[in-house]
Amino acid sequence: MRFPALTALAAALSLALPAHAADSDIAQIRAQLEQIKQAYEQRIAALESRLAQAESRAGEAVRTAEASAARVAAAPAPVAAPASGFNPETSLILQGRYLRAKDVPGRTISGFWPAAGHDHDHDEGGHGGGKRGFSLDHSELVFAANIDPFWRGQLMLGLLDGEVEVEEAWVQSLALGQGMNLKGGRFRSGLGYLNEQHAHAWDFADAPLIYTALFGEHASYAQDGVQLKWLAPTPFFLELGAEFGRGAAFPGSERNKNGSGAGALFAHLGGDLGSSHSWRAGLSYLRTRAEGREAHFEDVGGLEAQGVFAGRSRTVGVDAVWKWAPDGNPQYRNFKLQAEWFRRSESGTLDCLDEEALGNACAGGVRSDYATRQSGGYLQGVYQFTSNWRIGLRHDRLDSGRRDFGDNAANLAVEQHRPRRDSAMVDYRWSEFSRLRLQFARDRSMLGVTDNQVTLQYIMSLGAHGAHKF
Repeated sequence: MRFPALTALAAALSLALPAHAADSDIAQIRAQLEQIKQAYEQRIAALESRLAQAESRAGEAVRTAEASAARVAAAPAPVAAPASGFNPETSLILQGRYLRAKDVPGRTISGFWPAAGHDHDHDEGGHGGGKRGFSLDHSELVFAANIDPFWRGQLMLGLLDGEVEVEEAWVQSLALGQGMNLKGGRFRSGLGYLNEQHAHAWDFADAPLIYTALFGEHASYAQDGVQLKWLAPTPFFLELGAEFGRGAAFPGSERNKNGSGAGALFAHLGGDLGSSHSWRAGLSYLRTRAEGREAHFEDVGGLEAQGVFAGRSRTVGVDAVWKWAPDGNPQYRNFKLQAEWFRRSESGTLDCLDEEALGNACAGGVRSDYATRQSGGYLQGVYQFTSNWRIGLRHDRLDSGRRDFGDNAANLAVEQHRPRRDSAMVDYRWSEFSRLRLQFARDRSMLGVTDNQVTLQYIMSLGAHGAHKF
């Protein structure tokens, strides 16, 4: 009888012990939850107190700022800054060279109208050539600044041997909107690619032959007038432009008239090809007139004669530029290939004179029809192979084309020539502000003359200087 009783007691104890243990675990969990709840309530209360304090401080700051703004509004307007506060961007470009070349009197480009008129020594200056031996190039002094949020102005002075020339002086809009840009004053035309660049930005020591033949000793076309550009809202670069101006610069002349003496149209198109390539192409047109445009010629007997042209001049040009730089970074390596081609047509009258009383074939004064259609261009490539060194090659080729002197063909020596020149250069730059260039050129731009030229040139920039165009 004992054993069944003991068995029953053991079974009862085995059921009672787990139940007691479970009640103990539940009590502990509830106690822990209560502690956590109390801790979070304390933290929430602390955060609410900090938020109230922060809101109070913010309100005080707002009230203080409002009071300060009210005092500023009530104060009298500040007096305008005195003139001494004018602080434009100022830069000075210093250029000089040593030129070894043949002594050729009256250096010009055979078969093309002498752009320097009666000046037999026009090879002694200008951006198209230079003096033999050591000499200064044009130094350029530039002042530029934003006038206000709506306009910007720039003045560029060319300095050479005691002479000062206003190369550019213009104002430009900043806030027309819709991609429109207006410029007025004296400016370099948007014709072609190289025309808007100043000499210190060229890749060679002199201008391409076609620029000198078409636009004279400064190898660029600039005029007093207005220019309007429109940058189209396209995913690629598209720029259209028009200019109207005085037209006094070669190939035109001063005409003392109201209204426009010259007009130009141009279009530029460009874009990127991947991350390493970019390009730009352009089309240009210039129309102008000349009255009394003078030049010296040789008559059929070799004597000097004077020619005076009056009539129309029209120039058409195309240009293209391609640039390569690894991943778009030109700092260490890059290559640029550029080319331009122009054709100029002129028609009017030519007066042949004997102003020096030499007894030339035009001694009686002969007027006849005059018409020409001439063309030319260049191709060049420049490779920068380190951050400091560049090398470049350029080929110039012109065609004197059709030259109809009318009745004066019997009096004047009419040259037919295809001027050429090949140039090679290497230059080194210490920084973007200093450059030294060595150039060799085989110049056959004059009929019967082959001139092997060596040029050593330095270009130094002082002060603020804006980025160059593409």
